[in-house]
Amino acid sequence: MEFSDLEKSIGYIFKNKTLLKKALTHTSYAYEKEIESNEKLEFLGDSILEFISSKYIYSKYSNLKEGEMTKVRAAVVCEESLYKIACRHNFSDFLYLGRSQKYSKNSVRPAILADSVEAVIAAIYFDSGLDCAEKFIIDNLKDEIEVASTNVGMKDYKTVLQEKLQIHGSVLIKYNIIGEKGPDHDKIFVAEVLCDGKKLAEGIGKNKKMAEMEAAKRALENMKK
Repeated sequence: MEFSDLEKSIGYIFKNKTLLKKALTHTSYAYEKEIESNEKLEFLGDSILEFISSKYIYSKYSNLKEGEMTKVRAAVVCEESLYKIACRHNFSDFLYLGRSQKYSKNSVRPAILADSVEAVIAAIYFDSGLDCAEKFIIDNLKDEIEVASTNVGMKDYKTVLQEKLQIHGSVLIKYNIIGEKGPDHDKIFVAEVLCDGKKLAEGIGKNKKMAEMEAAKRALENMKK
């Protein structure tokens, strides 16, 4: 198991490799080997993650109200986001798991992978300080934060549309991305919404969620006419 591949992927080289190993040591493996697991690192990493993400949102998105900042943070500081980070850097290839948790690398429970990301954050902090931990966090979450900050406060037109269409019974509502244009850093997406196969409207947005939301909004507008 070569930690150098993981270090290259996350963009940080550990001075103390023992810290990295501990961060990747699940309780099941620690119990079998009678060594310390990553639980305490995970505890600290969770606090560092919340603090750094809060500071970043506060500094970069000063236009948001307190409640909106809370919603953005909740949307990105969660198991799903951390699981994506773990998958992006192939954490499952490097985890120390006990016999009870040894599955194929694609079957490690998302919670275990998410926890390991928090533990690695704390390990980076102990190895080099808060600035390096902050760089890892922001590098991996800034895009998620951008999407969440763009959507926060937006009325959930998809839910409203679903309620109106299903008022007389169940129907099949489907959203499709039917087009995209522009460079990678500034893409525009086009979405359509269908009800039982009938197209209701199209919408455009800077990400897929916004395009779908706009399609639902236009569908609602069309229903009023």
